[in-house]
Amino acid sequence: MENKSLIQEQDNRGILKLITAIAIIVPIVVAVLLFMPSKIDLASEWVFFLPHLNAVINTAATVALVLALVFIKQNNIALHRAAMTVAFGLGAVFLVSYVIYHAAAESTVFGGEGWIRPVYYFILISHIILAAVALFPILLAYYYGYTDQRAKHKKIVKFAYPIWLYVTVTGVLVYLMISPYYNF
Repeated sequence: MENKSLIQEQDNRGILKLITAIAIIVPIVVAVLLFMPSKIDLASEWVFFLPHLNAVINTAATVALVLALVFIKQNNIALHRAAMTVAFGLGAVFLVSYVIYHAAAESTVFGGEGWIRPVYYFILISHIILAAVALFPILLAYYYGYTDQRAKHKKIVKFAYPIWLYVTVTGVLVYLMISPYYNF
């Protein structure tokens, strides 16, 4: 029994190193793509569809996250796990789409004026900061849930879930607020 526990602890350490590496590398790559002086020429206009797709993906992820909460409150672990896996998968697809778009297209400048401008920037900045830090607790929570380490899962979900939900909801809000200013 003790040998099995030692093996699981070694596996956990390896996974934690991988999760940490991913949680550090992904925001750095996104930042580089956002701020690089010249964009990658993908020889097509198809990338301009991606912000619209990303809004749909974020909306679907929000629905999956809310359903996952409903399912766990009903103690339906199978449906909770399925909904969280859908949210996790949608998050991965979103991230790939987001990286492709920002590697190929210039960022759109918000054109709103008056009271809406500081509201937009508050939502945008809080969204960016939380999106940058969300990956680590989300990956941990998913790993602990997937491996049925419930005590650790419950502990990290208290932080990961509200951050993730906020990021998906504000992602859609940012899209809705900036979409009138797209030049494509």
